Amino acid sequence: MKSFFGKSIIGLMKTTIAVFILALLASCSEQKETLPNIVLIFIDDQGYADVGVYGAQGFETPHLDRLAADGMRFTDFYASTAVCSASRASLLTGCYPPRVSISGALNPYAKVGLNLEEETIADLVKKKGYATAIYGKWHLGHDSLFLPLNQGFDEYFGLPYSNDMWPVGFDGVPNGKKNYPALSLIEGYQKVEEVWTLDDQSTLTTRYTERAVEFIKKNKDNPFFLYVPHSMAHVPIAVSKKFKGKSEQGPYGDMTMELDWSVGEIVKALEESGIDDNTLIIYTSDNGPWLNFGNHAGSALPLREGKGNMWEGGPRVPCIVKWPGHIEPGSVCESIASTIDVLPTISEITGIPMAGKKIDGVSILPLLEGQEGANPRNTFLYYYDKGLCAVREGDWKLVFPHSYRSYLGVEPGMDGFPGKYARGQSGLELYNLREDISEQNNVIEQHPEIVQRLQEIGEQARLEMGDAFLKIKGKEVREPGRLGPARDTKVTHKAQGKSVQLITQPHDNYPGEGGVTLTNG
Repeated sequence: MKSFFGKSIIGLMKTTIAVFILALLASCSEQKETLPNIVLIFIDDQGYADVGVYGAQGFETPHLDRLAADGMRFTDFYASTAVCSASRASLLTGCYPPRVSISGALNPYAKVGLNLEEETIADLVKKKGYATAIYGKWHLGHDSLFLPLNQGFDEYFGLPYSNDMWPVGFDGVPNGKKNYPALSLIEGYQKVEEVWTLDDQSTLTTRYTERAVEFIKKNKDNPFFLYVPHSMAHVPIAVSKKFKGKSEQGPYGDMTMELDWSVGEIVKALEESGIDDNTLIIYTSDNGPWLNFGNHAGSALPLREGKGNMWEGGPRVPCIVKWPGHIEPGSVCESIASTIDVLPTISEITGIPMAGKKIDGVSILPLLEGQEGANPRNTFLYYYDKGLCAVREGDWKLVFPHSYRSYLGVEPGMDGFPGKYARGQSGLELYNLREDISEQNNVIEQHPEIVQRLQEIGEQARLEMGDAFLKIKGKEVREPGRLGPARDTKVTHKAQGKSVQLITQPHDNYPGEGGVTLTNG
């Protein structure tokens, strides 16, 4: 009798332990299955008004409009700055550009790139076994040391930098421009093709899209991070035959319709793979439109200016986010958010801790989930090329005195050729962006207490990240990746302080900036 009960108890214990283990395994499996896939689509030089739901004219974007209807549209979303490489560094690291020391647009001879010690979104999600891929424009260092496969990505296919950094003129004829090398199409670490014509470039959007679709289907049973930074809408505009002549606007509209098609193909691949309900899609742009290209540029209206300065048309960009079951369909968010917030948001969503380096982004998950009263980001710093141009807190934007590239008062170019730039000079100016989105009414005299508060925010930023306009070096700035030793940043030349007559005038599109700039070296 005693033996019978003993065996029964032992059997019951074994059964209980087995059930517990199975439940634990099921829990782990369920946790793995609920890790969301992440698709990040990053357009180049797309303006605030270049998507249907943001007011596009002359072309339609039905797939993006549907994405907004199924998700959330942001009205006050910012790229970290208004130029290529710096903006991309911020997106992937969650930092303002000066903190990671990436400025401007790195050219084919750059000796720097994104430091491998910085944690990218791809690095982050790899900690939980995500498959990672990038198809498109990298622009964070062209040397193999800096390429995506060393920055957390499993796969890479695309251009190492902007599509205008090639030895070809605005007319599409090779001319040895700036002694640029041939534009290379890279797979992994290797050059697989050279891009020499606009017809070659016209295949890029389709090829990036096909790679993205293939990656989705291949990884439908595993969590993945897919980054699609398109080469378009950067000039030169190139559009495939299937979209050429389709819009009222012309080549820019045709190309935007093709980008919209690309979004549709990616969404369709997710739906056909049965994983769209467990996928977070983020769509945005690296900066505003390059307005001096006229009909080959987009629109930032009603915002002021465009790419290359920090009036609202430079950094404020369209952003649409879809995440079924978490984001209310058709919702609109009017809170401040930025590309620097993508990394920490993904960290919170996936439960993957960040590396611990100081970043500037905050999680905007409360905004995505529509939490009442949520306001994770109430300030934004407008840095451009290491200079602090302005700060925003709530509805208020304080612009600091600085010189900037402007499109006002000059005729834009047409049909792929650029027009001239102007030079603008700001004073200390205050704008209420909720009431004056176009930044036309300087109200600095009426609100001295707001000016004081925003100046204090600016001072704190300068202590951390510096300000080139005031020649202040930040105390919390990290080094970029380098191919060689760092050099003294103070460069002197014999023309300083001298009266110099140039034999050949610099091109209007690239004026020298600064009192001691050597423009004809």
